[in-house]
Amino acid sequence: MILLVVIASVLILGITIYQFREINIDYHKVRLAKKEEQINQSVKNTLQQTTYPVTTENLVHIFRDEIYRIADVQNVNFNIYDLEGQLLKSSKTQFENDSISSCLSPNVLNNLSASVTKRYVEHNSAAGDRYQASYMYINDLKFKPIGILNLPYYEDNSFNDNELKEFLVRLAWVYLLMMIIAIGLAYFISKYITRSLQTVSDMLSKTELSGKNQRIFVEEPSEEIGNLITSYNAMIDELENSAAKLARSEREQAWREMAKQVAHEIKNPLTPMRLSVQSFERKFNADDPDVETKVAEYSKTLIQQIDTMSNIASAFSNFAEMPAQQNETLNVVEIVRLALDIFNENYINFHSNEEQIIAKLDRTQLIRVVTNLVKNAIQAMPEVENPNITVTVSSENEMVKITVADNGIGIAEEFKDKIFEPKFTTKSSGMGLGLGMVKNIVETYKGDITVSSKEGIETVFTVRFPKTIK
Repeated sequence: MILLVVIASVLILGITIYQFREINIDYHKVRLAKKEEQINQSVKNTLQQTTYPVTTENLVHIFRDEIYRIADVQNVNFNIYDLEGQLLKSSKTQFENDSISSCLSPNVLNNLSASVTKRYVEHNSAAGDRYQASYMYINDLKFKPIGILNLPYYEDNSFNDNELKEFLVRLAWVYLLMMIIAIGLAYFISKYITRSLQTVSDMLSKTELSGKNQRIFVEEPSEEIGNLITSYNAMIDELENSAAKLARSEREQAWREMAKQVAHEIKNPLTPMRLSVQSFERKFNADDPDVETKVAEYSKTLIQQIDTMSNIASAFSNFAEMPAQQNETLNVVEIVRLALDIFNENYINFHSNEEQIIAKLDRTQLIRVVTNLVKNAIQAMPEVENPNITVTVSSENEMVKITVADNGIGIAEEFKDKIFEPKFTTKSSGMGLGLGMVKNIVETYKGDITVSSKEGIETVFTVRFPKTIK
């Protein structure tokens, strides 16, 4: 809208200037023609009333005094030349005659003689001013040319130029007012249009694949915005249905995977238990003098396998059902230091620049996070020549930062995205639930856990907890 106003103002400005110039040209053309007609009529009257023979030679005598009278009456100066272009008489004084050409150029004479109307107008400019000079024949009483009448005409555009300036100033004020109105209308119209679009944009930015998304309701939207809102609301409904189906499918898949893992882990101790029972049944002899020793060995084997199954059940139970949080105000530095006391490895180092970092956390879960990360680091360096594990606690604004760094074998690039998945492990023993459980605890507190690793060089786990629960 603003651009249209600007373009219209520029076009009207150009057309106005062009129109005023055309008016000036037409005005001077008509005015020169009237002056010519008046002078020509006065010259004819003089020739009809003179007592001199009407010849070229007598033009000087005929208009000796009459030329001044005609110039005074018509309020215009003119010159009379003979047919050869020589100046015969001028209505100007002798001093002013010095600036008048005493001889016409051949170009003027040729154009005048070639003209059908026997009239020629010359256009010139000097010192920035435009002037015209008209030439026509002076005829005797028998219409025979005896001389040339020259009428200089200077174009005075000062009046029209002033009129043009005043008109352009008024036009500028009008278009300034129109520009202000256009800007105001554009602002309010755009706000009206973008109000609905902003609502749609805000809702789109809040749309989540999981969770409840709100539908958009806008009063009296335009047809296009209404169609967009209808499509968005339909998409939200479809998204919720798809999210519900996906969640149900993921739960079913998780249970299937968990069932497979539990069955696999339980089968491992059941096989040696079965073999032990079969061997004992086949070889048992009550009269054997070493019967008590063999029964003791058999019992020990069964107890070991039963303990293994118990550990498996406990690990899955801990992973699947996190105990309720018992949050309390803790000194994280002290709790982490105490958690490290259960390890006998002398290459575990603790570092903190602060004596106290107070946060509200569950003591047991914090210890489980630290111990699981340290155990993972210990298992990552079975053959490292100079093993080193460094646990660091620090404060970052409203967060508590705990890092566990080791110089073990590192994590291969293809495994980095899987290390927090349940049952994933690269070790020959263990069920791969430790890091998954750590991630669950951290996310419960709205924290985050990240890992950076260089294979064969180092691995650094970084955990961040908020100091206060929101």
